[in-house]
Amino acid sequence: MAEERKIQELMGAPGSPYTRKMLAVMRFRNIPYRLERHSPMMNAGEDKHSKTRVQPKVPLLPTYYFKDERGEEIAVTDSSPLIRRFEKEYDGRSIIPSDPALAFIDMLLEDYGDEWLTKAMFHYRWYYDADIKKAGDILPRWRGISQPEEQSRAMGDFIRERQISRLSYVGSNEVTKPVIEDSFKRFIHLLDKHLTALPFLMGERPGSADFAIYGQLTCLALFDPTPQAVILKECPRVYAWVEVMEELSGYLVFDDDWLDIDHPPETLKNILAEVGRIYAPYLIGNAKAVMEKADKLEMELDGKPWEQNPFTYQAKCLHWLREAYEALNDKDRARVDTVLEGTGVLQLFR
Repeated sequence: MAEERKIQELMGAPGSPYTRKMLAVMRFRNIPYRLERHSPMMNAGEDKHSKTRVQPKVPLLPTYYFKDERGEEIAVTDSSPLIRRFEKEYDGRSIIPSDPALAFIDMLLEDYGDEWLTKAMFHYRWYYDADIKKAGDILPRWRGISQPEEQSRAMGDFIRERQISRLSYVGSNEVTKPVIEDSFKRFIHLLDKHLTALPFLMGERPGSADFAIYGQLTCLALFDPTPQAVILKECPRVYAWVEVMEELSGYLVFDDDWLDIDHPPETLKNILAEVGRIYAPYLIGNAKAVMEKADKLEMELDGKPWEQNPFTYQAKCLHWLREAYEALNDKDRARVDTVLEGTGVLQLFR
């Protein structure tokens, strides 16, 4: 009899791109899970359908629940480390390539999806009136389907005000609007071109980068009206890919499905060039602002002005990417350098 796989318990919400990312990962990897709905009534002792749970240090979704060495429950967030934890705890259907050079490229693109593409997600959702209205109407009802209408409306107003007030941290404002939207449109066209040759970024099977980008696109393609209209008009293949990515539990995978990173398709190189064009210089500028304890990050990005509050977590992302790059052996680092040569990404490591 096959060994029983441990059921992972987590809390999440349909409107969270990182929740959608991790649910798709677990479905693909055939990891059993139990998802608790994110409800404002949780931990108040009023919802008999949800457990009272410990809280994570930083309240983010999804939140996973594990036992520590003393058998006490702990709450853990942050999707990328969780993916790598599950790689060790569950065998089969890995989403981290076995080739260290390809795994690094996968990590780089996962970080781009999680930390740059999310700027487009947050911008479109909380900048345009139609998107603001839909999010404010739907998000509170996802949290509590049967709550009174008056409570739903009040919660919707609260969510709108809170999220719009956070735009300065994400980097969405009148100055950065053209940079974010132009980058988003370039990316969906680049992804569309790649998908004409391969079904996933990492080849014939998905890597962690595929799930990160999918997570953001569940909002940009499937939910928010303004970016959805752009995708449906200009890149319907991308819309279709997002729907396919959601449920891959029955997709058969083989060891030779990963792409050959020593002979990468031009379409992948072009996506990496977009990372080097927009995300790499942003990461460097943001890390400098964080290190200098600046009140505001002000720089030129893609030939246009960019300003936002410095983002400490994304300074850590740059540190982790540099650590991973340095951890490669000389041969694999040289292979990565060959792939990244001319893309602009290497400025992160120089």
